[in-house]
Amino acid sequence: MNPRLVFLTMLSIVLHSISSIAQPTPRTIRGTVLSEDQLPLEGASITIKGSGQGTASRKDGSFELPVTPQAKTLLVSFAGFEFQEIPLSQKDVYRVVLKKSSTQLEDIVVTGYSTQRKRFIAGAITTVGGDEIKNSPAAGFNQLLQGKASGVQVLSNSGVAGGSITFRIRGNNSINASSDPLYIIDGVFVSNAETIQTGLGQQQPTNPLATINPSDIESITILKDANATAIYGSQGANGVVIVTTRRGKQNTRAKISLNTYQGWSKPVGELTVANGVETAKLANEAVVNTAKDNGIDPSTVVLPFPNPDTLKTYDRLGDVYRTGRTSSYELSAQGGADRNTYYASIGYLKQESVTRPTDFERFTARLNYDNQLAKKLKLGTSIGITRTFRNVSSSDNNPQGVINSAYFVRSYLPVYNANGTYARYGSFDNHQALIDHLDNKAVGWRIIGNAFLEYSFLPELKLRSSWSIDKADEQENNYASTLISAGVSSNGSGAAFETHNLVLLNEQVLTWIKSFGTDRQHAINALVGNTISNTISELTSASGTGFPSNNITAISGASIRSGSSSRSVAKLASFFGKASYTYNDKYTIDASLRADGSSRFGANNQWGYFPSGGVTWRAGQESFIESLHFFDDLKLRASFGLTGNQNGVGAYAAKGLWGAGANYLEIAGTAPSQLANPDLTWETTRQFDAGVDVTILNKRLSVSLDYYHKYTYDLLLNVPVPNRLGFASVLQNYGTVSNKGFEVSVHSNNLSSRDFVWTTDFNISFNTNKIEKLAADISLGASGRNISILRQGYAVNSFQLYKQLYVDRNSGNAVYDDVNKDGSITNADRQIVGNALPKYSGGLTNNLQYKNFDLNVFIYFQQGNKIMDMNEFFMVHGGLQANIGFAPRQLERWQKPGDVTDIPRLTTAKANPNDNGGAANNYGGFVANLSSRYLKDGSFARLKTLSLGYTLPGSWLSAVKFSSARLYVQATNLFTVTNYTGADPEVSSQSGNQNTAGYDWATVPQPKTVQVGLTVSF
Repeated sequence: MNPRLVFLTMLSIVLHSISSIAQPTPRTIRGTVLSEDQLPLEGASITIKGSGQGTASRKDGSFELPVTPQAKTLLVSFAGFEFQEIPLSQKDVYRVVLKKSSTQLEDIVVTGYSTQRKRFIAGAITTVGGDEIKNSPAAGFNQLLQGKASGVQVLSNSGVAGGSITFRIRGNNSINASSDPLYIIDGVFVSNAETIQTGLGQQQPTNPLATINPSDIESITILKDANATAIYGSQGANGVVIVTTRRGKQNTRAKISLNTYQGWSKPVGELTVANGVETAKLANEAVVNTAKDNGIDPSTVVLPFPNPDTLKTYDRLGDVYRTGRTSSYELSAQGGADRNTYYASIGYLKQESVTRPTDFERFTARLNYDNQLAKKLKLGTSIGITRTFRNVSSSDNNPQGVINSAYFVRSYLPVYNANGTYARYGSFDNHQALIDHLDNKAVGWRIIGNAFLEYSFLPELKLRSSWSIDKADEQENNYASTLISAGVSSNGSGAAFETHNLVLLNEQVLTWIKSFGTDRQHAINALVGNTISNTISELTSASGTGFPSNNITAISGASIRSGSSSRSVAKLASFFGKASYTYNDKYTIDASLRADGSSRFGANNQWGYFPSGGVTWRAGQESFIESLHFFDDLKLRASFGLTGNQNGVGAYAAKGLWGAGANYLEIAGTAPSQLANPDLTWETTRQFDAGVDVTILNKRLSVSLDYYHKYTYDLLLNVPVPNRLGFASVLQNYGTVSNKGFEVSVHSNNLSSRDFVWTTDFNISFNTNKIEKLAADISLGASGRNISILRQGYAVNSFQLYKQLYVDRNSGNAVYDDVNKDGSITNADRQIVGNALPKYSGGLTNNLQYKNFDLNVFIYFQQGNKIMDMNEFFMVHGGLQANIGFAPRQLERWQKPGDVTDIPRLTTAKANPNDNGGAANNYGGFVANLSSRYLKDGSFARLKTLSLGYTLPGSWLSAVKFSSARLYVQATNLFTVTNYTGADPEVSSQSGNQNTAGYDWATVPQPKTVQVGLTVSF
């Protein structure tokens, strides 16, 4: 053996032993982090000064941390509380009480391009924490804001997974342009444009923002008034929603979290039909009544169903409705060192609709990384990548939709023919064929990314330059086989679409925040900046018919093929500035101005200017108010400003266009397709807001009140022009819409002790919408029925119908309001009898925590909106539709003299005499019955969320090295109070057109979901 090798080995062992003896043995310290009112603080950062070693407090505020004898100081911090340094001694247990900071971080609000203390803000701004919306079984974060903020009305138009929503901030501002707000995610102006192109009738569009994982969101700030939104100029008229995703914190050890939940969903209500026997008897009764009307002896009439009691009932709707499964899995890591921070996450969501065969699937990944490159230079990045899969199924206003084909077909008709093939009746498809063979798939990819450099010339002077991208791509491959109606006549029909939406943005913002003077009496918060934005939209489509086999679905296999493509580019250049001055912490005045130049508008009006101003008086700081000893805080504020709207306007809306396709004798040709309007410009909204914020009872009760008046003029409307010009209309600035309303927000700390906490949040919003100026009535509605109307002096989304007064007890005929008193019910007698807009809406949230248990109860309500129940229009038709069945409410019809009901007698007559002088109804029973009888009260109050959780004690988790773990069970849409007789009052099947809201037409109801979940951090 080599003596030298032996010596070196022994020396190594000795040195290692000596170093082990010299190495100090670490010990474990324990403690609890509490607020000054003795409440536990979860997530407080506890680190050893001078090292990266640290931990975070658990739900009960407890923590454990190994330390060495060299450790001298413990650093404890929590958002909104003062930072604390604690000298370490020989004791092993520490009790840390943090005081609320005089400049609380939760008092810092994200505003346009900057942050500002809430107490100095003159505008109407609401912030919703990300924890308030996560773990809910809905794909879109904007859907989850329902009832969470005053002045914001959110309606899920259907229960389709990933389906569209209606999102309005202080009412509908527009008619032709979009009324949706501007969405900004980590500084990226994201597109809310629909990407699904599948032409399946009047089905619901999708929610483009369902591509964002709500669990990645730190906070959402909603800017409502002009003072807050004018800095966004031509894109701020409908309000602004600013989303901030989660980021890491400096000097914080990695926190890894796993969150999963499993859910089961049923529809909140289901459509029902009369059974086979009832349907046959109703059909017989209609024939008998018609014979009596024509003076024919009923006993001589051949009934369509001589033995109705022998008919079977086929439960088609039972095949459509199902228990939908939802699965969600999320893994995230968050932390940081001295010079960098990070947040990374991956997520998967699979959600089945409560009706077959629709479902939605989403994969998400996010990385937010910040690095202090140098003392004055910071680099930040945010990137989110999403892949979605949608199985798209048609419902709503489409006779070949799945629900339609199950609901409207008479219940005694068999689902299958005698030879086993799918049976079809009238214009309806076979519902089971659609469930088994509908092939409409859409795969989407979306990248939302931002990178910025921030250089601090001085601590108070910073320049930030950022580059952003929002890239959304959608690929669809649809095939209608010969087993469903859409493919029978064409021997198979296929379509493929590729949609590409790209938004590129570059911004520079120079910010100056400075306090000076004696006791810092003067404070200035100012910024200037510019923006350059490009929006590129591309669409390529191909279609084909005549396929050799249902197994060959690619367009290349079709015998007849066609295709098309389009591309548009819109550009926006902007310059903006904003300044706020505060004196003595009491008086604040601010102003902003933005100049926008848009390529969408005419050469004479491409630039617009959008100013705003506001004042704030913290009256609670005045000595004469303080002497009352009543207010903890009292703030008065007022603002005024102008904002614009170009959302939803085509990229070439102002230009004279020529279109291809005007071919002659197989020679390609072009023709004019659009008149030019060099004076076209954006819609402008003028808004005034006045508000008061009050805090009383030792900060236990906070109330915010707001009054606003919005006036939108220069609406973008298609105005009729003389036919000799070769066009029916041209896009012009004409028309005015107003919205005015009142908002109330209340937050109360009802009870607060070490073991029990109870808080309540309540908000309610009232809004009145009115068309102030319109060139002429605009009639709209499903299938050309012109039920909806835009008319000067009335609200948008108004319904124009025949007003049914009553059903005559003697004759059983419906009596309508003869408006012009001419003795006949004609088109001139239709009148506006309601609209789809609620008079008020709001939410009530109660959060209770007892030791390790937590309970959340959230109720949403809205009142005063009307719903046009097209299901009842078709299914309570009184015998006028020979191929359509009946709803159970048809059984409540008038049958004999003296009956009191609102449903007329059964008859197959196309013209019913009425009791307004006995004149014939010129529109016939079927069309005239598009009456107020089918316009229902859509008001409802819904237990939106009920959640019960339990956080496992820290002593249980120490053995498995978990820092926190929470089990919970949650129910969504559990209970609804409403007078609406349909399946679900939260519907709007015509939502593809914002002016035809409030229709219920074979629409998928909202899901009632029960889920169980687990969140673990370590």
